[in-house]
Amino acid sequence: MDTFEQFKKNVRILVVDDEESLRITFQHFLKKEGYEIVDIASSYNEALKMLDTQIYDCIITDIVLDINSGIELLKEIRQRNISSPVIIITGYPNIKTASDALRLGAFDYISKPVNKEILIKITRQAISHRLLMLEKQRIEEENKNYRIFLDAIFRSVKDIIITIDTDLKLIEFNHAAKVFFEQMMPNIGKGFCIKNFPGALGSTCLRDVEYVMATRQDISEHRIECTRENGVKHFFRLSASPLMDGAGNFLGAIVVMRELSFLEDMDDRSHRTGFHRLIGKSKAMQHIYAMIENIGKTDASVLITGESGTGKELVAEALHLESHRSGKMFVKFDCTAVPEEIMESELFGHKKGAFTGATSDRMGRILKADGGTLFLDEIGDISPKMQLRLLRFLQEKTFYPVGSDQPLQVDVRVIAATNADLKKKVQEGKFREDLYYRIRVVDIMLPPLRERAEDIELLVMYFLEKFNQFHGKQITGFTDQALEAIKKYHWPGNVREFEHVIERACVICHGNTISTEELPSDIIKAQASQPNQSVIPVIQESISHPVSIPASVGIDQPEALEGKDRIIFALRRAAGNKAKAARFLQIDRSTLYRKIMEYQITNADWEI
Repeated sequence: MDTFEQFKKNVRILVVDDEESLRITFQHFLKKEGYEIVDIASSYNEALKMLDTQIYDCIITDIVLDINSGIELLKEIRQRNISSPVIIITGYPNIKTASDALRLGAFDYISKPVNKEILIKITRQAISHRLLMLEKQRIEEENKNYRIFLDAIFRSVKDIIITIDTDLKLIEFNHAAKVFFEQMMPNIGKGFCIKNFPGALGSTCLRDVEYVMATRQDISEHRIECTRENGVKHFFRLSASPLMDGAGNFLGAIVVMRELSFLEDMDDRSHRTGFHRLIGKSKAMQHIYAMIENIGKTDASVLITGESGTGKELVAEALHLESHRSGKMFVKFDCTAVPEEIMESELFGHKKGAFTGATSDRMGRILKADGGTLFLDEIGDISPKMQLRLLRFLQEKTFYPVGSDQPLQVDVRVIAATNADLKKKVQEGKFREDLYYRIRVVDIMLPPLRERAEDIELLVMYFLEKFNQFHGKQITGFTDQALEAIKKYHWPGNVREFEHVIERACVICHGNTISTEELPSDIIKAQASQPNQSVIPVIQESISHPVSIPASVGIDQPEALEGKDRIIFALRRAAGNKAKAARFLQIDRSTLYRKIMEYQITNADWEI
């Protein structure tokens, strides 16, 4: 069955004749031929009413319709922009009648008496013509919509797109290309020769196009750098392909250029105010987010550096969550929180009886992290012995639990962090150079809070909402003076200190607005003090255990304090970092841990 036969049952035909016998006869012929929908009208007016409500694929009308004529009906049909083919039935054929009918757009005319075969044949031809015209209209409409769609894409895409003919002249270019090239060539337009494109970008573009013209082959994406008139270096990705028409004829080349220097600014990701548990909208934080996304997908070892309290652990967590290991364990190990004598056992595990007190086998942190990520915080403070053991593990991916002669193999990604200058420690011989380069395949340096001023208000609102929920408060905001003091403070403890200050303010605030009275005095005094002032302010704001520190005590004079107060003072100055506090007090970490246990010092004692 051909295509036409498949359409027959859906074709709608209108027969118009004032003689009932002819109407019925034509309807009978057509239905017997397979046309299921054949409507009839007895007059000019009845036909027009039917044309108001239905669309017909073919109209067959007698030339004589009572007081009107088929020619008048044909005129009205065309005035209404009805494109259906019209067949005229005439009992008095002559040249004038035929020419009038065809001039007005009739498909054909049939003389009376009407021969059945001729009626069927011409009706089929008319409907076939109608179907062809409809298909042509459909294709033209689709092409029009497709062109509109392509034009919209062409205009809106951020990449620079140009098409060039075989004479190396511009055919078309999108809005991005117009904006870019007009800065260098104000007279650019259609017909502009690309030989006149200036600089390294122009010469590279010309070379690529000439290659496409000669070979009719694509040029894969490659990167170039060029320096603009303002001295700023820009980076581009270029690709070029043959430009062909629908018939496969070669018309020229199409070149796509992407300026990488502004791509990051155009990306929606540059507007993020947070990423996983990290908070910030500053350019520095956007850079950190992008690095985490890119590095997280790899298994490369990462060294995270930055001052205490900048969020190194949060970055490590984000790296783990962005990796293919996110479904496995993220195991944290604070190298300063464990005394040297038990660090090896904590990290590598031990066998029963390996030493006094080893009453059973113990799984170390490395084995717990198998398949996942091991985060080594404050790695700069581990001993030479532990540095060597860790290096061997990183090199071989195997280790021996304490007291075992059987190696264990694991699949672990290692992320390390430190607030120390490891490169300086390497130079001083305090940290192994081979371990340094092993853990620092990629490094991420976190900016201090004082370099992220635009993130302050965002952090204020984040922590305010957090502690409102945690402490059951309904605080709505800060006074201008309080917010200004927070913004001007240099935040030596960074985001960790910032969080503690906001929580403290929420806890002691009795209304719905936090004022300068709820802020620690060192923040208020720092706002009014001279930049070169080096005296530690009076600290009397600890929530649980106030500690009075004389204002005369200098930044390097903890000796003015004794016992518990001295330890708390050092912990405060180090923002809770015990390794830094131990160095400040010039004692071993193990001694500091013993003192903390002896004085029963908790976080609440030193947190502001």
